[in-house]
Parts: sequence; C-alpha cells; structure tokens
Amino acid sequence: MSAGSEDPNSLRNEVFSRVFDENWAAVRHHIECVIDDDAEVTELVSVVFFNAWTRLKPNRPLGRVWLLREADRSLRHRLGRTADRPAVTEAVHAGVAGESVSECPASHAEILRALSGLSVRERRIIMFTYWDGLAVGDIAESMGVSRACAERTKRRAHRKLRRGLGLEGTD
Repeated sequence: MSAGSEDPNSLRNEVFSRVFDENWAAVRHHIECVIDDDAEVTELVSVVFFNAWTRLKPNRPLGRVWLLREADRSLRHRLGRTADRPAVTEAVHAGVAGESVSECPASHAEILRALSGLSVRERRIIMFTYWDGLAVGDIAESMGVSRACAERTKRRAHRKLRRGLGLEGTD
C-alpha cells in the first residue's frame, strides 16, 4: 500500500485522540462548575466530544475555546438541573480576594450573593477567569466579543465582586 492510499480515518482518529487528550480535563472541569452529579458530568463531556468528533476536520482540529463553547451549549440545554458548587465559589473568592482572602473569609452564601449582583456576561467572564483559568484573549474568543470588551467587563465584574465581598479598599 502506498503512502497516498493511507486510510483517511487513521489520521482523523489520531487528530481526535490528540484533541481529546489535550482538552478532556479542561472540558470536564468547566462542566463541573455547574453540574454536581458525576454521571451527568461524564454524560455532558461525552456529548461535547461526540459533537467534536462529528465536526472534526483533521487539517483544522478544534481548540479548547470551541470545546468550552460547546460545553456551554450543552449546559444551557440542562439549565433547570444545575447546582451551585462550593468549589466554584471558593475559586472565585480566592481569585477576587487574592492575598487578602485570609483577612476576609467569605461564606458560600456571601459569594453567591456577590455573584448575583453581576450581569450574566460578567458572571460568565468571572467563571472563565477564576474557574477555567482562561486568559482574556481566550475569553473574548469564547464569548464572541473583542478583547477590549472582555477586559472592560472583567475589570467591572472584579470591582463589583470586591465591593460585594467588602474588599474594595484592599489590594
């Protein structure tokens, strides 16, 4: 068999395996931000990667931003079955409070209350930042906004959260 008649599915399988291996943990972590049930998390991760497989073009593999966007689409279909996760609020609190987290330990309820004062876009940016650990450029791409818009929204959300947690005078 010549190199030109190689099985096209073997290249597709190889590319998909690489995409899966590089992004599985990040996609699972992103979904765990919202879903508390391990079986449901596993199911949603499977849906995301099944959709990635069906859309995969070996010469243009899908990146983490596309996969997280797909995870968000899957999560929106299950909005009525979501749960708050203390780990998420702890990550947000640590990110917003920084070094002063020990001086101002906020409860889960206080963090949720501060988050509820944000717009949907602001909350999403905060979750992408502190839960998923994405950079502003990736956040902007994921949300379909300019980098400048993402930076402004992130700064505004950060200020609101600090104010809501009583951290406005500390830096």
